[in-house]
Amino acid sequence: MSPDTGAVTGRLREGMANGVLSFPLTSFHDDGSLDPDGFRTYVADRIATGPGAVFPACGTGEFFSLDEDEYRQVVTITVEEAGGRVPVVAGIGYGWAQAVRFARIAEEAGADALLVLPHYLVAAPQDGLVAQLEQIAARTRLPLIAYQRGQVTFTVGSLKRIAAIPTVIGLKDGHSDLDRLQRLTLAAPEGFLFFNGAATAEIQARAYATVGIPAYSSAVHAFAPEIANAFFTAFQDGDDGTVEKLLRDFYVPLVELRDRVPGYAVSLVKAAARLRGRPVGPVRAPLTDPSAANLADLKMLLTTGLDLVGAAL
Repeated sequence: MSPDTGAVTGRLREGMANGVLSFPLTSFHDDGSLDPDGFRTYVADRIATGPGAVFPACGTGEFFSLDEDEYRQVVTITVEEAGGRVPVVAGIGYGWAQAVRFARIAEEAGADALLVLPHYLVAAPQDGLVAQLEQIAARTRLPLIAYQRGQVTFTVGSLKRIAAIPTVIGLKDGHSDLDRLQRLTLAAPEGFLFFNGAATAEIQARAYATVGIPAYSSAVHAFAPEIANAFFTAFQDGDDGTVEKLLRDFYVPLVELRDRVPGYAVSLVKAAARLRGRPVGPVRAPLTDPSAANLADLKMLLTTGLDLVGAAL
């Protein structure tokens, strides 16, 4: 492990223990073009709320819809606004050749590390999943965090192999298979990072913690950091009453609303941010913005959640 990789790992470990992991939205104008000024305002506001780390241009940030110039702007702005206060982990993806192109852009922009999103389209054997990370690692100096979700699932044997790559420092999980996760955490080398990347991760935060993974990403932080931070504090403090009230009255209804339409895991989050006056704009196709009826339900739920933590819409 290089000194830079070790330092980034240490900063991430500290951040994960002290705050939620923030995945900011990407701001677009109404015509679908990138809104750099709106994004700068928005991401600065997210960073000011004290996340453990910030992950621009990932799933919530619609990485799949960004061209390389837009990606450069998003990562550069995030690094500038973070100003070294929190680690910046940029998303990369597709096949390894294209992932490397994004990795080089992120490296030039000053990102601290990279989150390797699931590769594009095809299913792959374990040897291929390992080779994907090996190919990327050979072409960037930045530390890598693997993301298992969708068609990517690592076995214990593969986890050991990717953890042996000097710059692979962790794993984000979106499958929520606790049996597999317990086996992975027990097999991983000391210091290897894990975090809960399930959709609306707070729902499963207590379950993940039972297998040694208390850190999690928070989509709610993208539109209501007051709620996300209140939950995190209660979770850290063992305040089960507050945790359960927030789960029952806000998070579970949010998941039920999210599950009504494919893609709402992003478009509802963006709509909620707009309801709070944040300059994030619409989603890009193939996602769609919420219907009027679902938007009305979202506004009521958001008001309820903010009332629970003593914040205003």
